[in-house]
Amino acid sequence: QVQLVESGGGLVQAGGSLRLSCAASIRTFSSGGMGWFRQAPGKEREFIAAINFSSTSTYYADSVKGRFTISRDNAKNTVDLQMNSLKPEDTATYYCAARVGRGITYSGSGYDYWGQGTQVTVSS
Repeated sequence: QVQLVESGGGLVQAGGSLRLSCAASIRTFSSGGMGWFRQAPGKEREFIAAINFSSTSTYYADSVKGRFTISRDNAKNTVDLQMNSLKPEDTATYYCAARVGRGITYSGSGYDYWGQGTQVTVSS
């Protein structure tokens, strides 16, 4: 059973930064794309960023482009999300997701495994 465990969430003031990390339990799942999504209360899940296995391709939602950076370390089976210039509208539960043996995608339905989420709250 694959496990994805997010960490790094918390409360931050607008304009601040947070770094989220997601650790995968099995190396196999570093063979595919990995992504970050978020969901705010009463809203649908939203794609944030994705990265392919070799880190040669990344994709970002327009809402976070230029502020967030996704990266991964396949040796450690981790994927990180550096979030800068945070805004109150970034407040949500953030989830990492893993694909098995496939490349990058922004579609949530394209991911095979999900973490339990970590809360990010940005105060104004």
